[in-house]
Amino acid sequence: MSLVAPRLPLAVSMASDGPKGSPRWRVAILDDHERSRAALRAAIWAAGGEVVGEAVRCADAVALVRRGAPDVAVCAVGLPDGDGVEVARQLIETGCPVVLFTSHTRQELVDRARSAGVMSYLLKPLRSAELAPVLDLAVARFSETRDLRRSLEERKIIERAKGRLMARYQLSEDDAFRRLRRAAMDSRRPMVDIAKALLVSESVASDVPTH
Repeated sequence: MSLVAPRLPLAVSMASDGPKGSPRWRVAILDDHERSRAALRAAIWAAGGEVVGEAVRCADAVALVRRGAPDVAVCAVGLPDGDGVEVARQLIETGCPVVLFTSHTRQELVDRARSAGVMSYLLKPLRSAELAPVLDLAVARFSETRDLRRSLEERKIIERAKGRLMARYQLSEDDAFRRLRRAAMDSRRPMVDIAKALLVSESVASDVPTH
């Protein structure tokens, strides 16, 4: 986990008036200190990003992210109605990487943040030059982790389909794999789609009464 030298009861929708064209990142801010939000807002815009929304409470965080669909969220640790690390976990589970915005990095906080899936930190008070590298790192790491997880899941699905073919047709592992690959090539679809279809058809077939 990269450590880069690094609180509100309403949700506020914010749209950037910043740079034209595609923003570097679309960012949601969750912090209950107006001064901290203002510093983040200015640094994000200066770096070519866009602020898609702000919230001041844990209770508004998930709705903010679902509504704004940001590339990354910056979340304060201390919030009036709850724990910023737990909010970070919830946001990460929705598919949004999170950067914690905190005045300290005690080991207990680092351990909890790592367990929650937090990508990196910004320390208060914000130093504007540190924002862009931290957000870039968080977005890149989250994408890599998501792609790896997807790849592993797809591999498991293909292995299960291959096993079904081996059992049903008495095929070797290589022959089962070649059959899946040929079906994927013939249909011009990803192999994982073929594997999913095979598993679904097997499941449906097993539920059909024999008489």
